[in-house]
Amino acid sequence: MPEAPALAAAHVSFTYGGERLVLDDVSAGVARGSIVGLLGPNGSGKTTLLRLLAGTRTPLRGEIAIEGVPVRSLSRRELARRIAVVPQETHSAFDFTAIEIVLMGRYAHLGPFELEGPDDMAIAREALAATGTAALARRRFATLSGGEKQRVVIASALAQASDVLLLDEPTASLDLGFQLEIASVLARLNQERGVTMVVSTHDLNLAASLCSALVLLKEGRVLAEGATGDVLTASNIRSLYGVDADVAVHPRTGRVTVVPVGRVH
Repeated sequence: MPEAPALAAAHVSFTYGGERLVLDDVSAGVARGSIVGLLGPNGSGKTTLLRLLAGTRTPLRGEIAIEGVPVRSLSRRELARRIAVVPQETHSAFDFTAIEIVLMGRYAHLGPFELEGPDDMAIAREALAATGTAALARRRFATLSGGEKQRVVIASALAQASDVLLLDEPTASLDLGFQLEIASVLARLNQERGVTMVVSTHDLNLAASLCSALVLLKEGRVLAEGATGDVLTASNIRSLYGVDADVAVHPRTGRVTVVPVGRVH
C-alpha cells in the first residue's frame, strides 16, 4: 500500500463569502521530505491554499489531510504539532528577544499554565543554531534586519517540531543577499533534517533551485503539477503569467534558470 502524502488537498474549493470561488476543485499532494513550490500570479489562490493546508480555513468542498488524517478531525493543539507556518510578514507587538520568539514555537507542546522547561530551551537553542541565528538569541526582535527576523521566525517554526513547514513568500521583502541566505537555510533544513515544506513564492528562480515539485495555480485552479523540471517550462510560464521567458539549465549551477523576456501581446 503506497504511503500517504505528508499533506494533501483533494478536490478543494473555497470562497471568502462572495460568489466567486477563490479555489475551484484544487487537488495537490506533498510527499514526505519534499519541498513543493506554489506558483501563480496575484489572486491565483496561493495564500488561500496555504491557509487551507494549515487548517486555519475550512474548505467549502473537498478535504485537507495530513498523512491520511483529515485536518478537520484534529484539535488546534494537535494541528500545531503537525504543521508550522511562516507568514509573509511577522511583526511583534511586544519587545521580545529572539529566543523568546523561538520559544513561542513550543506552546503547542505545553500543558495549561505550564512554563517552558530546560528541554524546551534546548530545542529553541538548537533551532536558532540550525538557522544560523544563535548569536542573536538575546537581541530584541524589533532590532533585527529583515533577513535575521525571517530566520528567527523559521527557527520558531522548527522549535514547534511539526511534520510540515508552510512558508508564504519567505523571501518577498528581502534583498538579494538575504534571499540567497534564506534559500540556503531552507535547503539545508530539508536535506539534513528531512523537513517537508510547502513554499508560496513569486520567485521562479527560487522555486527552480529549491523545490523538487511545483503546483501552478491560475484563477483558483491547478494549471500544472509535478516535478520542477517537468512543470517549469516556457509554455507554462506563458500560460500562467502571460510572459515570454527563456528556460534553460545554468552552466555554472546546473539548475533550471528562468529569464523573463517580455509580456505576451
